[in-house]
This record gives sequence, C-alpha cells and structure tokens, in this order.
Amino acid sequence: MTATTTPTRNTLSGMDIENNPIDPQEKSRRWQLILGKDDSDDAIALSRQDQRLADALNALYDCGTSGEGRQAGLGRSAPKVSKWLGDIRQFFPSSVVQVIQKDAFERLGLKQMLMEPEFLNAMQADVHLVADLISLRSVMPEKTISTARQVVQKVVDELMRRLEKRTQEAIRGSINKGKRTHRPRFNDIDWHKTIHANLRHYQADFNTIVPEKLVGYLRQQRRLTDLDEVILCVDQSGSMASSVVYSSIFAAVMASIPSIKTKLVCFDTAIIDLTDELADPVQVLFGVQLGGGTDINQAIAYCEKKIEQPSKTHLILISDLYEGGDEKQLVARVSQLIRQGVNVISLLALSDDGRPSYDDNMAQKFANIGSPVFACTPDQFPDLMATALKREDVLAWAANQDIKTVRGD
Repeated sequence: MTATTTPTRNTLSGMDIENNPIDPQEKSRRWQLILGKDDSDDAIALSRQDQRLADALNALYDCGTSGEGRQAGLGRSAPKVSKWLGDIRQFFPSSVVQVIQKDAFERLGLKQMLMEPEFLNAMQADVHLVADLISLRSVMPEKTISTARQVVQKVVDELMRRLEKRTQEAIRGSINKGKRTHRPRFNDIDWHKTIHANLRHYQADFNTIVPEKLVGYLRQQRRLTDLDEVILCVDQSGSMASSVVYSSIFAAVMASIPSIKTKLVCFDTAIIDLTDELADPVQVLFGVQLGGGTDINQAIAYCEKKIEQPSKTHLILISDLYEGGDEKQLVARVSQLIRQGVNVISLLALSDDGRPSYDDNMAQKFANIGSPVFACTPDQFPDLMATALKREDVLAWAANQDIKTVRGD
C-alpha cells in the first residue's frame, strides 16, 4: 500500500497525530488495516466497518506476502467496482480518494472500466477524470458516451461556477466607489444610501420602502479594447491534459464577454480550431484530441494567419514547449510576432498539478526574445488575463503572485 492511502506516518510508530501513545489494541487494529489480513493468534477481530475498509484496500493493494500471497484485483464487474468506489469515498477524504482512483488506473488497468456507464456514475469526477474520458471517447461504446458527457458536464458546470464570475470581473473592470450612478447593476447598489434617499416613499401598509431612485457605484469599464483579441493556442499532447480542460473553460467564459474576441486553437501534430464551438464548453472538450506528438511551430503559423491587428492581439501559448517540429523556425516566428506588437505569453501549464515538466532550453529561448514564460493555476489566470489586456508588466504581476518565471539572459 502506498503511504498516501495509509493512516498518518506517526501511526506506524505507535503514536497518534499529536505524538501521544496509542492503545495497544488500537495499534494492532491499525497495523491489520495497513498490512491486510492477519491469521496469527494475537490478531484482533475487525469490526464490520473495518472489514469493509480492509476489503476496499485489499482489492487494490497487493501487500506483498511471500509465496502466492494475495493478488490485487477488482475484476471486470462494473457493479463490484461501483461498490468499491462507494466504499473508498466513505472511508477517505476527497484528496485521498483521487489518489486511490489514480492508483487503481495504474495498477489494475481500470481505464477499460471507463467504458461502462455504471463505473462512470460511481466515479468522483474531477479534471483528471475528464481528461481520461476525452482521451478514450473514440473507443467508447455509444451507450457510454452519453454517460461520459453527463460526467464532463458536471465537472464543467462546477468549474464555470468557480471561475466564471471572477474571470468576467477581472476582465471587464472593477467598481469605482468614488463615483455614483442612479442606474447601478443589482450587485453595485449602495443599499444604505438608496434607503436614505427613499425614506419619503415608506409604505406603512406594507411596512417597507418602495424605492423610486436607486443609488449605486459606477462600474468603471476598462476600455481595454476596441475589441482586443485573445488567441488561446493550447498544446493537446497527453502531458497537457488538465491544462486543455481549464483552457477550454476559460475560452468559453471569455467568449461570452463582448469587449474581447476570443479564439481557441488546439494542436498536437494537427490543428483543431474550436472557436465556433465556444458557446458549448462540453462540445469543445469532446472536440479535443488528447495525445499524439507536438508541432508548436505549425500551430503558431496557423494563429499568425488569424491575427488582424497585432497591437491588439494577445497570443497565449499553453504548452510544455517540447517541440517536435522546427525549433529554429518556431523561435524566429514568435520573435517576429513580438516585434509586430503581439503580446505573446507562454504558459508552461494551466493547472493545479504543481511544478510542470517542460523543455528548459526552449523556455529560455522564449524568455530571451521577450515572451514571459511561467506556469499558473486556474485561480490566477483571470488576473493574468486582466494584466495582459491592460498591457501591464506580466512578469511583475507574476513576481507579486510569487510565481517562478523563466528569466531572459
């Protein structure tokens, strides 16, 4: 069993999380849960719930006894796997459940189970599961695709709720509390001043005020544009899976903002322009082809043809920069775009997955020609886009966010 799925490491030494001694019987119970079935005379009897927990772990983790030992396995029964998934969700927190699910994919080849609707319905959906579904959809039976779309829709809806408002606020502008308006948006109403201004309209029969005049804050529109254009150019090779999911969500959100034009271009060795699908993020994700090689130069060449006004264009390249095409021509092409006034930003990842793997040499070359190079999380991306659209110093913004960047020579 991996350490991530066991109780805290202190339990192995017989101490609890606060470094206090553990009762011997409780200690024996924990060792049995960690190591599996114990046939020795001094083994304690596990409770029914503990036995379920032990069974859930034994189904996945081969604890390595000598001889034949126990073999991990969940079989090919979707109901059996669904029950197992229900058990681990009951016994472990969400972060651990995701670790166990990942272990199950790697150790037991459970990606085949993603083709069964019962299994999908039992899975704890997250960005990584969406990436798995996207990569497997071409081999899914028809009965499973509809279930997969429902799972993807659920994750998309959750991400939209989390990211949409913040993105729109960051890009559209902020409230200017120094100025007032009598036609405020609902969220911008100053209720204290509105009530004070309408006291004479108090309705005694209804015990309330009927406001005839609203007082609120003037929302300062950042005229970032005369329709500034944002092109998200996203590497859809397998290593960028979670970045593709988040990029698609953000592209859909930005496409709904009238003050900017948004394009979404995904690529590996081929190019897919998903701009016309941005009204439906789920359709966008099902249009992505995860996996394959990488030809960044070809993708940048395609985006270059789509640029109408370089000084009003922001090209966000989301890639680990492992180039399978013409590296020299790629650097020359990006350098030329920057000289023309295109705001080229290179994101090594757009995900919560920690420090990404990337091509250090190519990242250094991009930094040397003036393209900011770093990774950021989905929560940081809205502020990044607001900074970029205002043509402010993106590297200074990254430093304020404590983001490690690749510095030019």
